[in-house]
Formats: sequence, C-alpha cells, structure tokens
Amino acid sequence: MSHSLTAEDLANTFDAFNRHDIEGVMKCFAENSVFYTVAGNEVYGARVEGKEAIAKAFSAVWADITDAHWAHHSHFVHGDRAVSEWTFSGTMPDGKFIEVEGADLFTHQNGKITIKQALRKNRPLLDAKPIK
Repeated sequence: MSHSLTAEDLANTFDAFNRHDIEGVMKCFAENSVFYTVAGNEVYGARVEGKEAIAKAFSAVWADITDAHWAHHSHFVHGDRAVSEWTFSGTMPDGKFIEVEGADLFTHQNGKITIKQALRKNRPLLDAKPIK
C-alpha cells in the first residue's frame, strides 16, 4: 500500500524550508515534479521541471534571501490536492525587507508532490525589517 501525502508531511516540509534544509524539503517531491514560481514572464510565473532543478531554485532563494522564513504555515490535504498557507519574510540582497502572505497549491500522487503552484501577495518592499 502506498503512502498518501499528509498535512504533517507538508508541515515537515515547511519546517525544512525554514531550516534551509534542501534534503528535508525535497523528501516529498516526485522525480518528475513541476514547480510554478510566484514570478516570471508567463501567466503562471515560471515553470521549473524536475526534482534537481526545483532543488536548485529553492536553494537560490536561500542564497539571495539568507533569512528566508515561512511563518504561520498551515496545511490541508483533500484527495490528490493539498494547500499550504503561510507568511513569507526575508531580507532582499539590497537590504529591503519582504513580508507577504501566500499559499501553495499542490497536486500529489503516491505520497509525493507532483505539482507545486506558489502564489503570494504583491506588496511593496519595506525599507527595513519591522521591529516586533
């Protein structure tokens, strides 16, 4: 019997995102998975194909935004679809700060993510990280 993707699997994936742990993040991705980014020239952003290319794309975010963090993440799975909601924050290379809400829409099969469609709010960058 094959494993089904669970909300706990997604929570563990986002905890790995926050540790900048690429092996932990990629555990739930299928070899032939597709990632649709939040930005790009196409109506869907940009398309990144294959587990290795997706791992490189995620690692590039951490290289550019060294304090990248997904807070308040919550997850649910229904059939072969899943949703994660989160608040992304981090300091851009130019010192500007981003803090926006977003979500990922997933398609999964046999316990592995086959499609990750990332969506987030388009908010102006802040001059500095807010003091909380």
